[in-house]
Amino acid sequence: MFPRGNLAVTPWVRRSVSALVLFLSLPLCRAAHLEGKTENQFIWKPGPWGRCTGACGPAGVQSRAVWCFHVEGWTSHRSSCDESHQPAQERSCFRVCDWHRDLFQWEVSEWQRCGLAPSARGEGTPRAAQCVTAQHGLQRRTVRCLQTLNRTVVADGICDHFAHQPPTEQACLIPCPRDCVVSEFSPWSPCGTGCGQKLQHRTRAVLSPPLFGGLPCPNLTESRACETPVSCPRGEEDYTFRLKVGPWSQCSLPLFKEINLSARTGLDFPSDSKDAFRHPSYKPHHHSKPWDLEIGYQTRQIWCARSDGRNALLSLCMQDSFPLTVQSCLMPKDCETTEWSSWSPCSKTCHSGSLSPGFRSRSRNVKHLAIGGGKECPELLEKEACIVQGELLQHCPRYSWRTSEWKECQVSLLLAQQDPHWHAAGHVCGGGIQTRDVYCAQDVPASSAQKTKEVSRPVEKSLCLGPAPLASQLCNIPCSTDCLVSSWSAWGPCTHESCRDPQGRKGFRTRQRHVLMEPTGPAGYCPHLLESVPCEDPLCYQWLVSEGICIPDHGKCGLGHRVLKAICRDDQGGDVSGSLCPAPPPPEQMACEIPCHMDCVVSEWTKWTACSQSCTNKNSDGTQRRSRIILALAGEGGKPCPPSQALQEQRLCSGHSCVQLYWETSPWGPCLEGTLVPSLNATIGWNGGATCGVGFQTRRVFCVKSHVGQVMAKRCPDSTRPETARPCLRPCKKHCIVTPFSEWTTCPRFCQTGNTTIKQSRYRIVIQEAANGGQECPDTLFEERECEDISICPVYRWKPQKWGPCVLAPESVRQGLMGTSEACGKGLQTRAISCASDDNQLADMTECLKQKSGMPPLVQECQVPCRDDCTFSPWSKFTPCSGTCDTTRSRRRQLTGKSRKKEKCQDADTYPLVETEPCPCDVFIPQPFGNWSACILPEGRKESHRGLLVQGHSKECGEGVRFRAIACSDKNGRPVDLARCGSSGYIQEQCVIPCPFDCKLSDWSSWGSCSSSCGVGVRIRSKWLQEKPYNGGRPCPKLDLKNQVHEAVPCYNECNQYSWVVEHWSPCKINNELRSLRCGEGMRSGTVRCANTADMEGGTVDNILCSQHDKPPDTQSCSLLCPNECVMSNWGPWSKCPQSCDPHTMQRRTRRLLRPALSSRTCPEDSQVRPCLLNENCFQFRYNLTEWSTCRLSENATCGQGVRTRLLSCVRSDGRPVSMDHCEQRNLEKPLRMSVNCLVECVVNCQLSEWTAWTRCSQTCGSGGQMSRTRFIIMPTQGEGRPCPTELTQQKACPATPCYSWVLGNWSACKLEGGDCGEGVQVRSLSCVVHSGSIAHTAVPVDDSLCGELPFPGSILKQLCSVPCPGDCQLTQWSDWSTCEFTCIEGRSFESMGHQSRSRTFIIQSFENQDSCPRQVLETRPCTGGKCYHYTWKVSLWNNNERTVWCQRSDGINVTGGCSPQARPAAVRQCSPACRKPFSYCTQGGVCGCEKGYTEIMRSNGFLDYCMKVPGSEDKKADVKNLSGKNRPVNSKIHDIFKGWSLQPLEPDGRVKMWVYGVSGGGFLIMIFLVFTSYLVCLNMYYL
Repeated sequence: MFPRGNLAVTPWVRRSVSALVLFLSLPLCRAAHLEGKTENQFIWKPGPWGRCTGACGPAGVQSRAVWCFHVEGWTSHRSSCDESHQPAQERSCFRVCDWHRDLFQWEVSEWQRCGLAPSARGEGTPRAAQCVTAQHGLQRRTVRCLQTLNRTVVADGICDHFAHQPPTEQACLIPCPRDCVVSEFSPWSPCGTGCGQKLQHRTRAVLSPPLFGGLPCPNLTESRACETPVSCPRGEEDYTFRLKVGPWSQCSLPLFKEINLSARTGLDFPSDSKDAFRHPSYKPHHHSKPWDLEIGYQTRQIWCARSDGRNALLSLCMQDSFPLTVQSCLMPKDCETTEWSSWSPCSKTCHSGSLSPGFRSRSRNVKHLAIGGGKECPELLEKEACIVQGELLQHCPRYSWRTSEWKECQVSLLLAQQDPHWHAAGHVCGGGIQTRDVYCAQDVPASSAQKTKEVSRPVEKSLCLGPAPLASQLCNIPCSTDCLVSSWSAWGPCTHESCRDPQGRKGFRTRQRHVLMEPTGPAGYCPHLLESVPCEDPLCYQWLVSEGICIPDHGKCGLGHRVLKAICRDDQGGDVSGSLCPAPPPPEQMACEIPCHMDCVVSEWTKWTACSQSCTNKNSDGTQRRSRIILALAGEGGKPCPPSQALQEQRLCSGHSCVQLYWETSPWGPCLEGTLVPSLNATIGWNGGATCGVGFQTRRVFCVKSHVGQVMAKRCPDSTRPETARPCLRPCKKHCIVTPFSEWTTCPRFCQTGNTTIKQSRYRIVIQEAANGGQECPDTLFEERECEDISICPVYRWKPQKWGPCVLAPESVRQGLMGTSEACGKGLQTRAISCASDDNQLADMTECLKQKSGMPPLVQECQVPCRDDCTFSPWSKFTPCSGTCDTTRSRRRQLTGKSRKKEKCQDADTYPLVETEPCPCDVFIPQPFGNWSACILPEGRKESHRGLLVQGHSKECGEGVRFRAIACSDKNGRPVDLARCGSSGYIQEQCVIPCPFDCKLSDWSSWGSCSSSCGVGVRIRSKWLQEKPYNGGRPCPKLDLKNQVHEAVPCYNECNQYSWVVEHWSPCKINNELRSLRCGEGMRSGTVRCANTADMEGGTVDNILCSQHDKPPDTQSCSLLCPNECVMSNWGPWSKCPQSCDPHTMQRRTRRLLRPALSSRTCPEDSQVRPCLLNENCFQFRYNLTEWSTCRLSENATCGQGVRTRLLSCVRSDGRPVSMDHCEQRNLEKPLRMSVNCLVECVVNCQLSEWTAWTRCSQTCGSGGQMSRTRFIIMPTQGEGRPCPTELTQQKACPATPCYSWVLGNWSACKLEGGDCGEGVQVRSLSCVVHSGSIAHTAVPVDDSLCGELPFPGSILKQLCSVPCPGDCQLTQWSDWSTCEFTCIEGRSFESMGHQSRSRTFIIQSFENQDSCPRQVLETRPCTGGKCYHYTWKVSLWNNNERTVWCQRSDGINVTGGCSPQARPAAVRQCSPACRKPFSYCTQGGVCGCEKGYTEIMRSNGFLDYCMKVPGSEDKKADVKNLSGKNRPVNSKIHDIFKGWSLQPLEPDGRVKMWVYGVSGGGFLIMIFLVFTSYLVCLNMYYL
């Protein structure tokens, strides 16, 4: 310490030392820190894990990057970090693939009860005052990812790959805490009679339990002493005494020290001394193993209980018969089993990870059964999951769905649906159905699959996961269409067969047509495209001559000449050298004549008409005509007109021969392999299929003569002969591919009951059918054989021995406890039981334990008669029964020994000697029950069409059978087996299921004619309704008002194909009545016909084909010019306008002068012009496309692939259709596609599977069971097909079989065996009853052997009980269940299930024993159909500032609890603040008032300020110091009456009253008046 005088220096020294220490410590700390950082300045930092890669499943790999970081944040070389602490860079993971979707799923538990949210919980439990309706809560549930196969838990990420994890928490509402709600107390029980202290009690019941943290239930009972107890004289108390018995002790074996026992009661004899000696005279009775039974004894105590709860002398409770205190018992022994066997091998011997483990098991056998209430046997079989570890293990096989190739398309399946009587009459095409086989097979690794190229064998379909592929689909067979060809061209000239090598004088004239549309399909046919007729004098080259105008030789008229121009052309129309044409060449000019002034003028010759015969025969030739007319008559001296005969000419026309020759070909043969291929030079067509080299195919070619048939080949021109061979691509051979046979179905591993034959089978599936000459499929696809070495299971039964002697409790114990030495009373006897086979050979007892029949009892009670007991002989056998059912049978017994002389044994009611029972009745009555089943059709043949079962082939309608179950019962109405009634279990009757009838329409009518003869039109055909559908038949298509359905297709006619032709004009007939003039205007007539202009001959056709609008008249005006008139030729054609129809462009036409006029009159104009005006004389043209037609099918098809077409026409700018030539000549752009493929939906009837087998009965017995069978929709209805039936499941009642069941009886009264109260035993019976399974049917007891093994242990038939003694507390009976109540918030149910409660409480008999009373018991159960109740406070009227307050439920029941304590109204009324002012008191309204004679002076806030005495009050006796007068209610009531008349300046709310303002105003006016009066008085005094 420093001296006191240096105290001022001490702080400075301390600061200096501290600074020095701090200065020195900083460098040291820094150095230490740097040294530590040098050691740990590099650390590992891993990156995030990447995606799981590799094989699907647990063999995946996950990797991540790992860096070495300096503590300051920069990276360093990996060697800088400690390698021993380096984190792992790879780890195994489960790679999730799409096929795992069906293997894993989220398992979600139920939501837990709503609990307080963490925020609310952190603030503590909310008080009721803070809770209004509900509190915020939180519900939780467990979510985990499970493998569906074995329910094992896996990582959540696997399931999260397919579906997000469901939420594990959700908000909820918790209603406010609700206290326990109890009813009102019952009335007090009456007080007992007699002297002494008596008690009375009252009870109440629980109506609603405490919920959500509410207060627990209050006491449900109240007790009190009676008010006027009657004192008992001393020594004469009114007590009652009861003999009380204690519980039986545990079963014990006698010990050596029990030899000298004194006669005492209430002693127990323990058996826990293992080294004690047994009594030499007592031999335990037991049998050999496995039962090892030992009989011991057990004791109990007895007391004499007084009514006040105290014990009394035993002599006060003595009775005639003293209760037993010792009895024999069976020593309990627990079930004893052998040790567990070793674990069986794991069921899975391959590696598949922990997600699909195998299973292994172990077992143990029973050595000793549990007896005497010992511990029952544990489980004898144990299973657990196992995973085989090992690097060399192979991966477990995986299985997937496989399919065969699609079989050929079958149209017949759909056509048979539409018409059940349809039969194939040729090639069919269009939509159909094709099928394939679907099977499950093991996956083969890709590497081994390429090496082996084997097909996996089919396995059980249950091994494949996920939905199976479709086994059927719609398909289409292309329909064959023939060629569409053009019309024949005109016959060509007669030419040599080969102009390069002309031979002989024989040639051919040919005509041809071309293909407009190629054929489609395998049967498409194209007709011949070239025809020939023989001719003579063939020419390969000929002269084409054109004529010039006539030029007069002298002057302007008269004879002249025409210049001829000749061109040599070949047979193809090309210009060639003139040397090739026949000599001599045509002349260069020819003579002609020009009429002079007075000459007759004749027109030019018309063209030759068509030959009257299209072809010529040997016997006749055709003719041609041409004509000319007279244009002007001849004058005097002029050249006269020719006669009428000279105006017409006729010539023979020898057309081509009527017999045509053409080449015909057969279809191409198959593609063959050969050496002919290199010599063929042709294009090879390929359809995209697999090919195996180039081959060749041939066909026959022969010459055909029309109307005759095949002729010699030399008759047809060899140059046009089609080819007879062509190269082709040979399709590869397809060999049949078949899977290996599946494994044989397993035979039973264990023995079988009965002598039944069990077969096993295997099968294989055709994967690919043979084609193109490949190897055919084998005939055997299914094999079956019988299982061998199947043993018949032996039958085991229990074989009991005879009962042993009746064993009593040890003599020493009986003498010590009961004071008697007579060996009589109740005891036990045992027997041994063995297990024997049907051949009476001993077997292990576990074999018998497997049987349904229960084990016979090993121990039974017995009775050793005492000297005073009655003894009897054994019962005799029952007497035989007669044939009738109303008789009885009986058996007898007799008294033996001294019992025959005892009087009590002669009582037949107590000791009957004869027993009688009704005889069994063999009369059985069948009785139908339940409803009739649906009409069930007989099972048809299960035929499949290429794997598809079609509805039309499995019978769906017609005659069937419906069933009604029957029950068999005896005369007493007890159900018995159906065999007793000799019935199969049903009665049957015929029924009919009406067959569905489809909508029936007529066949299509023939196509109508095209609505337009020029351009685009419509052709229509129709069919009409014949019969409507019914009974679920195929519906009709949409019909019109006439019940018809129409089909329209576009059509097209060339506008110039048919035109009107006017021929044979008559001479002009002059309109001159006097016939004096031979010239002038007149009329002429001709013949009008419709001609086919496409035909070179212009043959006449029906007038309908020509446009009626454009039909020319058959008469027209004409003129015959006079000799002196100018004659002009007809107008030539107008010159063409440009395509733009420019109006500034002029159109011109001309004519020439044929004869000049005689006079000087000018001739008419020889030329005309007009502007090109659009839609008048100039037109533009465009292509017009129709809309796409409906999808059209072939005539042989009903659905499938069809064609939609559209038509192209040429339309003039004024909208009129014209010939296509107008558009083609202008090279307008044509659309590319005029037809497209389309698909007509196939009308498919609903396709159903066969009915499954009938399920097992829904009940094992009784009359209410149902069997069902189901069928499934394989292919749903498509289009307007027959809809699926609504009945996909059929049910029928099961045959009624009797139900045998064990029934537990009611508990008996508590048996005390001689005592009045205390511990006893309750028993109940177990009986076998028969019933029909119906609630209304009463069960009837039958023989126990019909029920089989006992379903309950023996302990369930006996239980301990107690009877309260006087003074003990007693539990009341259960109260009735309360009404069902919902937990509600604002009148709305909070829960889907309500709750109801019941309770039981105790009754105190003596206050001294109330501490030992049991607790009151409350039970709650869920219920439905509850109500929402609300609780409100009810109050009575005030009485002296007091009132009654109680809680009432909304149904009018008064309760305790349920109402909010914070909202409880006050029961006592008090003023607040208290009335402490003098002369004040608390009024009935709860406010402070003043006594009589005083008025209230109130504050502005409405409270009393003070009491002011009213002047002139007559109450002169009031004493302000007498406090007793302040609160007297009598004065207060009188004062309140006149309180309104007191001078109170303020209102109760603090406002100033109106009279105060009036008084103030009046006072002010009086003061002014006084001042003014004083002023006047003073003024007068001044002047005076």
